[in-house]
Amino acid sequence: MTLNGDLEVLQAIVDGALASLEASRQRIDDLNVYPVPDGDTGTNLTLTVRAVADAVDRTSAASRQSLARDVARGALMGARGNSGVIFSQIVRGAADVLGETDGPRIDAHAAALALRGASDAAYRAVRRPVEGTMLSVIRELAEEAEARANEGPALGELLVELVRRGEIAVARTPEQLQVLRDAGVVDAGGAGLLELVRGVAATVSGEPLPAPPPERGQLGIEAVHQELSPYKYCTVFLVEGKDLDRDGLEDDLEKLGDSLLVVGDANALKVHVHTDDPGAALALGTAMGTIDGVEIANMHEQTQDRSARLLAAVPDLPTATTGVVAVVAGDGNRRLFETLAGALGPIAIVEGGQTMNPSTAELLAAVESLPSEQAILLPNNSNVLMAAEQAAANAPRPVHVVAADSIPAGLAAMVAYDGSRSAEENAAEMRDAIAHVATGEVTVASRDVELGGLAIHKGQWLGLAAGDPIAGGDDFTDVAAAVADRLLAEPRDLLTLLTGVDAPPVDALVERIAAGHPDLDVDVRDGGQPHYQLLLSAE
Repeated sequence: MTLNGDLEVLQAIVDGALASLEASRQRIDDLNVYPVPDGDTGTNLTLTVRAVADAVDRTSAASRQSLARDVARGALMGARGNSGVIFSQIVRGAADVLGETDGPRIDAHAAALALRGASDAAYRAVRRPVEGTMLSVIRELAEEAEARANEGPALGELLVELVRRGEIAVARTPEQLQVLRDAGVVDAGGAGLLELVRGVAATVSGEPLPAPPPERGQLGIEAVHQELSPYKYCTVFLVEGKDLDRDGLEDDLEKLGDSLLVVGDANALKVHVHTDDPGAALALGTAMGTIDGVEIANMHEQTQDRSARLLAAVPDLPTATTGVVAVVAGDGNRRLFETLAGALGPIAIVEGGQTMNPSTAELLAAVESLPSEQAILLPNNSNVLMAAEQAAANAPRPVHVVAADSIPAGLAAMVAYDGSRSAEENAAEMRDAIAHVATGEVTVASRDVELGGLAIHKGQWLGLAAGDPIAGGDDFTDVAAAVADRLLAEPRDLLTLLTGVDAPPVDALVERIAAGHPDLDVDVRDGGQPHYQLLLSAE
């Protein structure tokens, strides 16, 4: 086959893959819960394949090798999101093999080699590969192709069999990845890869593209309500230069966030990272070469948009009278708020707290995302109260601010929440609950200070009760026990301890509290909040 023949076949194959993917794009977006539930996997894969199609249309390649390079570069340059970057490496791995293939046609044996190259390249691209993702699907497709290639099937027949194996592989992803199992969905990236193969198989075999599955399956509420990423921004950019140090850039970027991918070669690297500091990521790129194709997306807004869109489409979902927006720091604390809301009504979590106060616009967007007629807003920090009040004043529905000034106070308020009641009724009950809880914190003093007659040196433990300093010193257990004793000055039934980032062990503290208060229930939870190594509440 001539190069022109190669190009015509490739154009038809890419067009078929793109048509199949575009027909299922929205469904794949809806499935997207991993690595973050930002609802854009179908869109990102579609845009990446469009970039491949554009590269094929623009190529002036004079050989099969140069055509393969143009295709791989087009995928790299146009890669969008986590799934698109991984897919660009699947394309690169396959193109590297097919570009070296002799003979007029690509047969089943060459396809098996190409899929193995694609799988190996995809796994190499991910520093910590996770099964139950599109990595698993491309690996199983390679294994199936290798097992069948020696039988000598026609390429179209092999591709049809690969679609069947791909369907099995995608259906198996919830068994391999807990977050998928909990949400009751298959992996979105794997589902997208399957649709691409389905389009290729239809094109090569000369069969019409089958009708896509329903736009939305019966997604359960578990698939809709998903935790936000611990980082806010999905940051993607290209670095071009000479002798680019991929490993060094990857090591530096890993300190900034997660979901990191750095792929490419010594002349061009594509970067994907989830981070709270896109500027720092871009600075690392500019220090190494010239950056281009910068894309920064607010994943928290994308997740809230996805939830609102899917909730609107869930059939027979009762609309709660009142939902909750809570400002929370720490993954463990987030789970506690979501657990307390449970089936009582919807909750939207906005990441924030001490030193990371969300804006009025972020709070208002969270209120608007709730599938409820009214809302309660829990700032859970005194510095967030003013923004919460502004959001309530500008909301398109009745919103009551319950002025919880700490996460423990907000959790106490959540115990009194009932989504079937009005916001006014909830606010009254939640404020009453807060009035009956005593709260405290233990943190590290950031500077020398004298508070309430206590001289606290920088680096020492500082204990506060109801915002007032009551203990300080070098021993964490002594300071925390003093805070607990102050909270338990009145008879209490339950003391909750929320451990934060870098919290010391609390075993000695729990033993001391139990000795002094033998009838008290002590509940220790991993809150994960920054700045405060321990949060306490007594009720």
